Amino acid sequence: MIRFGYGTNGFTNHRLPDALEVIADLGYTGVALTLDHHHLDPYADGLLPRVAKLADRLRTLGLAVVVETGARYLLDPRRKHAPTLLHDDRDTRLDFLHRAVAIAADLGAEAVSFWSGARPAHTEPSLAWSRLVDGCARVLETARRAGVPLGLEPEPGMLVETIAGWRALHQALGEPDGFGITLDIGHCRCNEPDPVPACVTSVAEFLVNVQIDDMRRGTHEHLEFGEGEIDFPPVLRALADAGYRGLVTVELPRHAHAAPDVAARSIGFLRRAEQVSLLTAGGGAS
Repeated sequence: MIRFGYGTNGFTNHRLPDALEVIADLGYTGVALTLDHHHLDPYADGLLPRVAKLADRLRTLGLAVVVETGARYLLDPRRKHAPTLLHDDRDTRLDFLHRAVAIAADLGAEAVSFWSGARPAHTEPSLAWSRLVDGCARVLETARRAGVPLGLEPEPGMLVETIAGWRALHQALGEPDGFGITLDIGHCRCNEPDPVPACVTSVAEFLVNVQIDDMRRGTHEHLEFGEGEIDFPPVLRALADAGYRGLVTVELPRHAHAAPDVAARSIGFLRRAEQVSLLTAGGGAS
């Protein structure tokens, strides 16, 4: 059975304890926790006891966790997602990622997920790339000491936006252990030349985190399942065949206005798709 989770960035109108309870009650077995001011603020006073309390709550609810770092305005109230590892003031992002690794270690998280960021207009491509490689190497050193895997997510419109871009970065870092990939299934349909199941298979050995949502070719819009173009049973079959054991978390950050209903529909859809994937795997229901 695939371990399905739900992202807290889809529950931004809920208090974190309430969101976790709803997610667990719906039958999810994991959560993708986006560090942000309204859920778990990595810069707030009293962080260590709050993290310890959260770890206890996750254990009580039976929820595994990955830590996500895609908060929109946590680091700068005027610039969305900024600064990134590519900006002149990238030390702010580096500090945030180091904090994320420490929190992940204290929570017993399965991975920390992050992305490259988009290249600032005034930054030359070669400088942006060297900053990215250097920044990833620094975060990886911290993550190795903490025993937390990293997953860099190819994101449409960012410096690393495809699997090929991730491979180039992985190679530039020396193909280190502990530096994996976060694969968003929707992004594969949006941005990759290969079929989605083939994308899963191509990076199977490097997968540390999977996000799942529907999407259409060429349009970066996270959609509820059935509203896009993805055929999900073959995707879930590819994950199972790859031996992937990590979380597969629903990524619907713009659906928080109806989070409980969307989360309920999502888990129902995914369980049905998983059953279809099992029935078409060659062994039938047995």
